[in-house]
Amino acid sequence: MRLDTTYTVNTPEGIALTLSPASPIPRLLAWLLDLLLRSGISLALLLLLASLGKLGLGIAMILIFLLEWFYPVYFELRHRGQTPGKKVLNLYVTHTDASPITPAGSLVRNLLRVVDFLPFLYGFGLISMMLNRRFQRLGDLAANTVVLHCHAPHVPEIPLDAASIRPDVRLTLAEQQAILLFAQRSATLAPARLEELARMTGALVPPHQNATQWLQGIAVWLGGGSKA
Repeated sequence: MRLDTTYTVNTPEGIALTLSPASPIPRLLAWLLDLLLRSGISLALLLLLASLGKLGLGIAMILIFLLEWFYPVYFELRHRGQTPGKKVLNLYVTHTDASPITPAGSLVRNLLRVVDFLPFLYGFGLISMMLNRRFQRLGDLAANTVVLHCHAPHVPEIPLDAASIRPDVRLTLAEQQAILLFAQRSATLAPARLEELARMTGALVPPHQNATQWLQGIAVWLGGGSKA
């Protein structure tokens, strides 16, 4: 059983997302895996460039410096917030509102690792993680980022009991996507909220019809259901 806590953020659509911050233990294991990989790459660089003498050693040291500082930045930005170590441990970095990490956020959180490392062995970073419920080290607090456990998102299916309804108007691709998303998330919203959102479609729903069921019917039709 994990000792992690959870917190909730609300999306613009009114969906409540429950996020699970990673505690120090899995983060330490991910860091150790990344450290092992970086060390292997660094050793390979030294061996390959040592034959060039002092010039080769100088080039190797520059490359190792860049590897140490920009290895996590590269992977966080190019691989959805996951370094190889985090991928193995099923973790990823994101902003606290669950939005994808930005270049500025990744740079800030990683450049401040030097502060987290003080006075030794990530002492300040560990103290910071233990003092806040999202387990954020000082770099995370400065960048407004958090390390989360990956959970396969559960996307509810379109209700099977909804009758297929062909809309009277031509729908754009964006409108079709919005209706399908509405139907898929129906199980996560209260009936009153569903009806409120469905009524925002205006003339798409006839005045005396149940707006929620009508949109769900259109979603069934868009998903390949038989025509009404």
